[in-house]
Amino acid sequence: MDNRKTVLSAIQPTGDMHYGNYFGAVKNWVRLQDSYQCFYGVVDYHAMTMPFNPKTLRENTWELIFNLLATGIRPENLFIQSLVPEHAELCWVFNCFTSFGQLTRMTQFKDKSAQSGEDGFISAGILDYPVLQAADILIYRADYVPVGKDQEQHLELTRNIAERFNNQVGKEYFVLPETIYTEVPKVMSTADPSRKMSKSAGEKHYINVFADDNRIRKQVRSAVTDTGDTPEGAMSPGVANLFELLKAAEHTAVRESLLADYHSGQLKYVDLKDAVAEALIGISTEIRNRRADLNAHKKEVKDQIRQSTEQIRKRAQETIRDVKDLAGLMNVKF
Repeated sequence: MDNRKTVLSAIQPTGDMHYGNYFGAVKNWVRLQDSYQCFYGVVDYHAMTMPFNPKTLRENTWELIFNLLATGIRPENLFIQSLVPEHAELCWVFNCFTSFGQLTRMTQFKDKSAQSGEDGFISAGILDYPVLQAADILIYRADYVPVGKDQEQHLELTRNIAERFNNQVGKEYFVLPETIYTEVPKVMSTADPSRKMSKSAGEKHYINVFADDNRIRKQVRSAVTDTGDTPEGAMSPGVANLFELLKAAEHTAVRESLLADYHSGQLKYVDLKDAVAEALIGISTEIRNRRADLNAHKKEVKDQIRQSTEQIRKRAQETIRDVKDLAGLMNVKF
């Protein structure tokens, strides 16, 4: 029996993994595996809240699974959300412990609503997905959730839902999950350092972890440095972002040397860009090689993930049985 504290985190299957994803979340997930019992979900239900193509959704789900394994996530810690239908069942229960007003005040609901298509369609899923997110966390009775500052509101809602459920049933069933704050780098677009690195902004605004060396080198070399509006004596956002990438890549000695050049007025931006490119290429090469090995055994890998999902599902099923008993609902007897 694993007596370690439990960590839950998840990621949507939205295509290529970029360095914002990797440095901001996945790299930390790999490290946490050594200290905690970890459940990492590829949450394909969440990916349905915005316009999607069914075939692409399934392909992206498996693509992300293989990519996560290539970065060092262990297969026994991975699950696919739609293979654990209990997530959706618990979401319905939690809907009855969540106020409509709370959901409409969620920052990401406002942001995503603004991204509605030409027809103005905003799905109920966009409003409700924080409740499903709460179900994702609480169904595994997670002790900790690694989050960035932009996710604090969602975790607070999760805690509120857990408290309401506990109060309603008269039992402290759900432990209120706590945050794990780590030094998460805020990786910005090299094309526009005022924006976070993101696929939604277009190809030039993110660097694919699985891109070839020439592509990575080209993107870094074209990075914006000075924009002309930086206050005198301050480091420009573009240069700061390049140093942040070096720090995230753990190229400490090179970073310190280049920082010294910067402060002495001797820094050549081409040297900084080359250092960043080589740091990212080193990481990408290692991950691409592992991905190639996984690609050679696709069926076995998929079978392994289905098995790991089934094992992880047992914990979700146990939670659902308890929740239904506590809430006065009927449980199917096998």
